[in-house]
Amino acid sequence: MDVAVVGSGPNGLAAAVICARAGLNVQVFEAADTLGGGCRTAETTLPGFRHDECAGAHPMAVASPFFRAFDLAAHGVELLTPEISYAHPLDGGAAGLAWRDLDRTVAGLGRDGASWRGLFGPLVRDWLELVALAMSDTRHPPLDAITGVRFGRRLLEQASPLWNLRFREEAAAALFTGVAAHAIVPPRAFSAAGVALLLGTLAHVGGWAIPRGGSRTIVDALASGLERSGGRIVTGHRIDSLDEFQSARTILLDTAPAELLRLGGDRLPARYAAQLSRVRYGGAACKVDFALSGPVPWRTPDCALAGTLHLVGTRAEALAVERDVAAGRHADRPYVLVIQPGVVDDSRAPQGNHTLYAYAHVPNGSSRDVSAEVIAQIERFAPGFRDLILAQHVRTAAQMSAYNANYVGGDISAGAMTLRQTLLRPTPRWNPYSTPLPGVYLCSASTPPGPGVHGMSGLHAASHALRTRFGIRTDPLTLAAGTAAIPG
Repeated sequence: MDVAVVGSGPNGLAAAVICARAGLNVQVFEAADTLGGGCRTAETTLPGFRHDECAGAHPMAVASPFFRAFDLAAHGVELLTPEISYAHPLDGGAAGLAWRDLDRTVAGLGRDGASWRGLFGPLVRDWLELVALAMSDTRHPPLDAITGVRFGRRLLEQASPLWNLRFREEAAAALFTGVAAHAIVPPRAFSAAGVALLLGTLAHVGGWAIPRGGSRTIVDALASGLERSGGRIVTGHRIDSLDEFQSARTILLDTAPAELLRLGGDRLPARYAAQLSRVRYGGAACKVDFALSGPVPWRTPDCALAGTLHLVGTRAEALAVERDVAAGRHADRPYVLVIQPGVVDDSRAPQGNHTLYAYAHVPNGSSRDVSAEVIAQIERFAPGFRDLILAQHVRTAAQMSAYNANYVGGDISAGAMTLRQTLLRPTPRWNPYSTPLPGVYLCSASTPPGPGVHGMSGLHAASHALRTRFGIRTDPLTLAAGTAAIPG
């Protein structure tokens, strides 16, 4: 065996595909009985209701250089794009609406429309350069000075006391803050502002796509591509030590640092092990799936067109809630992210019925079932929602790591999105993917560019491994597209 990959999330499978298409003997090992990591789909509530178990909407899969090269559509994945990428309802029936059409978004934001265009217009125009910057390894960012300056100026504005100067009304301010909260840190943090600028830009480019049939179709496409390239996948096989791979020339770990500590054991140098043990795990998610007898009755009718909604109220409320979570407190009215796939995908539930995906931000390690708070927060903006519930399924933050060992304490970002851990993820090494163990690499969301279904952590790690271990210098995007390797 040339390459062993531990973990079958999108990053692990991306790395495996690239290595297999370079002509190497590749095997993937997954502890669970099903592939996917954070990209699985299952009937968690009732038969016929298909729920995404973690990732549900995929702006990064649309934009990612890896997935653009791999070509999901050519592998049978149908990415469906809602007219409204995300919505942010407010009390009283108002809402901020991020239409895929930037002009329509601007028109709906009234006095703040011009400010929204000023914030996102230049980034939308140069989105390819922005994606290249945001999805780099952070050590070798592309040298597009204009895009870097534009992004940096906006980042400094929204991560500083100046963040309220741009907007005069609540809808636009809340619309931006709801996206920033995806980072599960206070929305004025640098990492949160960066997430909002990237995802907000993608909302007006390729949109926040929802795969027909569920997120699992993305994983199935990667698995199929790997197997057609000669790779092998073993499920239901938990790896307990790196010693199991003594015959492998390279090991790629789609795991959190805590798992590397477990697998490496005494083989890891003490200093590096100490660095891994100091990795912080951040705010967490309590996931609630709903089987519904009909569509959600949003008070604001246009919210019925949105694939994703952020339910938390005003910008000030969002800031207070995320500060509570960061301090280890449960919010009475938590930030709730909702995805309604039935807006574009009628295959997720029996005819006339719907599935609803929701998670609430909670402190790391929380064992509290907050489904009552989630229902109340949805009812706040959609009176009558409660009457539609046929069944629900809850996975607390404390239970998340049993579902996916990378989600330590329920941290779905695989490491707190602090400024330090965004720039120096996971440890302060020049090569964030390499480890002190020869031939052992990390390729998970704990490495740059961080969380999201993009495959780029796998691509970057595989590129380093191919070059240093096998002398293969072919552009990994060429390999992702299925072109043969050129040995070095």
